[in-house]
Amino acid sequence: MITDPNCGSKQYQDSLVAKYLDRGAHTISYLSPKWALYCDSLIAACPNIAYAYQQKAMPLIKCGDYAKAFPLVDKAVALDANRWLAYRGFLKCIFTKDYAGAIIDFQRVAKLKPNGREMDHTYAFYEGLCEMETGNYKRAEAAFNYDMLLQRGTTGQGEIHFNSLCYAGILALKREQYAQAQSYLERCLKMYAQHPEANYYVALVYRAQGQEALAMQHFNASQRALIGGYRLNEDNIFYANYPGQITEYEVVQALKQRGN
Repeated sequence: MITDPNCGSKQYQDSLVAKYLDRGAHTISYLSPKWALYCDSLIAACPNIAYAYQQKAMPLIKCGDYAKAFPLVDKAVALDANRWLAYRGFLKCIFTKDYAGAIIDFQRVAKLKPNGREMDHTYAFYEGLCEMETGNYKRAEAAFNYDMLLQRGTTGQGEIHFNSLCYAGILALKREQYAQAQSYLERCLKMYAQHPEANYYVALVYRAQGQEALAMQHFNASQRALIGGYRLNEDNIFYANYPGQITEYEVVQALKQRGN
């Protein structure tokens, strides 16, 4: 229950966020116990600020304590679905692998904010990942196509994110559509030549077609990229594995299979 009548004022809420988060929690490590205390103080002062619950949940998410984090995220969504519903869908897709739940969230938020984005990607991008990971390849293809359509924009000239191309390629590989997979993955590599996953999966495409020299070239490029510190370039790869994300282990195993 809101006890302070000022909590209905956006200006008052902003002043509390500045006090307890901007000049409080955000001045220390999110691993500090004081982080949660700052968030609790903000919630006690104004329990209707959705951001307070999301910020309290954030360290728990990064530490993998989803059981404690998600009730807080759910509270943030209940208070401000327009801002936090897509975020919850993202967490379900990438962190907890609740693909069915993520799709529901993204389809719901798409009605609130058509063509919106979360973490640099369209909602359709995440729906594509979820459908791909659950084996619904036709729906995944439709989602990835829509994702790329949205990125092209009304002029049709917008740049497509390299990871959209990468995942469209991975999906095509899963469907044994090798020409299409090669096209998507090579386009990804033109944008980001050191992309470890794109190099790895296009190598699998070449191997499947008997082009072992090209396969080895890209497996080696993938390994060099990983050793050099190149990654998917998604902000949260340090806290959760993205679909299809690889390590050097997978590349080494693929290199050992040469000629088998």
